[in-house]
Amino acid sequence: MDAPIGHFDNATPAPDCLDALTRPVADAVRRWSGSVPADQIIYVETDPQWADTAVFVEHYGQELLEQSANCVVVAGKRGGETTLAACLVLSTTRVDVNGVVRRQLGARKASFASMDTATGETGMEYGGITPIGLPDGWPVLVDSAVVDLPYVLVGSGRRRGKLLVPGKAFAELPGAVVLEGLGVA
Repeated sequence: MDAPIGHFDNATPAPDCLDALTRPVADAVRRWSGSVPADQIIYVETDPQWADTAVFVEHYGQELLEQSANCVVVAGKRGGETTLAACLVLSTTRVDVNGVVRRQLGARKASFASMDTATGETGMEYGGITPIGLPDGWPVLVDSAVVDLPYVLVGSGRRRGKLLVPGKAFAELPGAVVLEGLGVA
């Protein structure tokens, strides 16, 4: 099968390659519901040695620079309580942690979660965290620019491999909130 974006040697509908995904991501694909069928989520094999964005797009397609999103875990704190959330923004932007995220979470302080917290709580590898398969109850903050794309390249839960997901599917994830200005230049 040909990937809908990029130039990949192997592209497979995610439901047909669950063993290539981490358990939480595979479970989410198994339970998938919504307007986008699960078989429109495509898994592509990638080489971790080309994980750096500049090298990645050189190898897999320059157009991916504008069609890729990063998922980061943030921690909002207020009154001794910590709320973990995921933020999904285009890879050409950065997450507005101290503005949009802090206000959305109702936190006094917000910051990126530590690597140990991000990987331990998600069950995913650092550098491969995806909004698909996050723990129940987590807010998933999605920049509106991501939702507008026909397909978006995101992590697969592992550093090896990525998912190609129709942008509108992110708005339907459990806990998803679509926000203007979450990603800033």
